[in-house]
Amino acid sequence: MQLYTDSVTDFTSDSPALVLSLLTGQFVVAQLPAASPLPTWAMSGTLWAVVGAPDEMSIVTAEENVPSPLPGDLKLEGGWAAIRLHGPFPFHLTGILAAVLNPLKAVGVGIFALSTFDTDYVLVKAEQVAQARAALEGAGHSFKD
Repeated sequence: MQLYTDSVTDFTSDSPALVLSLLTGQFVVAQLPAASPLPTWAMSGTLWAVVGAPDEMSIVTAEENVPSPLPGDLKLEGGWAAIRLHGPFPFHLTGILAAVLNPLKAVGVGIFALSTFDTDYVLVKAEQVAQARAALEGAGHSFKD
């Protein structure tokens, strides 16, 4: 595995410059009761995640994956865009998410974050993508188009 290639341009900075990309499509953040069966309908596409906790099951998936009609116990918030932080990032590296979240916080863009073994994703509301991108580029990050 090759680490750091095209993902971070400066590891010595308190706020590293990252390579980002905007995923195609819109996403939902959903919730089911903790005892629910795994939502196989959610498990496809460019980005999906199912996280179980004692009190809930959280789901991130593409909007087109959501079943119709909605299951009665499904809570759902749609209209999210996903920004990928290009990794991989080793576990000992600190400040990766903060380098993205702090500029977004400064301009009032709310987020939903999730991580994989190699990288991180930050979801922002679709109507705030331009504002988020401008803030992130202003903070020294770059976008792959």
